[in-house]
Amino acid sequence: MTALPTASRIRRAVLPVALCAGLAAGLTACASDPDEGTNGVGKLDATAIEQKAQSAADAAKAVRLAGTLVSKGGTYKLNMRLKQDGASGSVTTKNSTFELLRIGDALYLKADAGFWAHGADKATATPSEADSEAADKLDDKYVKVPQDDPSYKQLRGFTDMDMLLNGLIGLHGDIVKGDRDKIGGIRTVKVKGGQDGEGGTLDVALEGLPFPLQFARGGGAGVVVLSEWDKDFPLEAPAPGQTLDYGKQLPRT
Repeated sequence: MTALPTASRIRRAVLPVALCAGLAAGLTACASDPDEGTNGVGKLDATAIEQKAQSAADAAKAVRLAGTLVSKGGTYKLNMRLKQDGASGSVTTKNSTFELLRIGDALYLKADAGFWAHGADKATATPSEADSEAADKLDDKYVKVPQDDPSYKQLRGFTDMDMLLNGLIGLHGDIVKGDRDKIGGIRTVKVKGGQDGEGGTLDVALEGLPFPLQFARGGGAGVVVLSEWDKDFPLEAPAPGQTLDYGKQLPRT
């Protein structure tokens, strides 16, 4: 005769099964809702996500932009902190690095003697003795860029928050929704211009405000990371002893 299991033994056998079933159901529920605990932007269609990101960027007071841009004029590596009334940071080209500081309309450029002797393209001819002497005086000094100088508008473009954001994070072509990802530890959803991102790929934050966190330009034209949104930073004019005013126009280099 086979002994029947006692009630306590049945309960002990059933409890682990019930726990496992409950755990599995919970995991399934989590997996079926990837937007749980997010700002809900991931539930929107691609066009609405891009609009949310653009609105968040337009309303922001400050941002750090770092990455590489490729254009007809060459490749630029940027590391800029930007806000509406100014900016500070650095720009690196193939052969040189220079710093920019803008406070209102006052724009300052700081670079080493090699930059001033050769210009941004160090493949130019060997500078004259006079050019070298002048470059030594400018070495590691903040040079105020005259607003009438042809380079003022171009250099200021690297410090203009609205201009950079409007020019960098716009998608082209039919906008489609992409995969989920993480940028700087923050969950994101991708929106792309075209199925393969040929019109650019934008990562939008799923945590907090839906800020753009990364933009990959189409055609391999560079990737920029956007961080420190709305984080203010100080801007101070350089000390008089570190500043040179070149008058109406910078040296031709």
